[in-house]
Amino acid sequence: MNKLTHFDESGQAHMVNVGDKASTHRIAIATGKISMLPETFKMVEDGTHKKGDVLGIARIAGIQASKKTADLIPLCHPLALTHVSLEFQTNSKDNSITCRVRVETTGPTGVEMEALTAVQVALLTIYDMAKAVDRGMVMGDVKLLEKSGGKSGAWKAIKI
Repeated sequence: MNKLTHFDESGQAHMVNVGDKASTHRIAIATGKISMLPETFKMVEDGTHKKGDVLGIARIAGIQASKKTADLIPLCHPLALTHVSLEFQTNSKDNSITCRVRVETTGPTGVEMEALTAVQVALLTIYDMAKAVDRGMVMGDVKLLEKSGGKSGAWKAIKI
């Protein structure tokens, strides 16, 4: 395990210096899930919610959030993202929606936080838009699936 890089020698929090790191193509893929009542799920899946296209709005919210990650997470570097894609997969068997985000950049630091932030905000947007009919929705299983680029190279989550 590497040392925690957001602390200096005296234990004070700081932003990591990435000025000397090589710019490489970096990709991160993250996922998360929201579960809801069957009636809520049908409304969202069918696009019949009175607030409109819940998943379309959640997609835009997630993309926007990925671009604002450095404003939300104190020690993240602001990044020029080159690509963000956000997909939803609906599952009528358990009335859930899975969000999957892929973020890319070419730069000296990775985009894991941008991908994870996008997932969280997309799920929160679904919750916000549908909470009037279902306050018991549950969000979870948010995780990084894979990342590539940089000195540490490629990494994939272990399938359990």
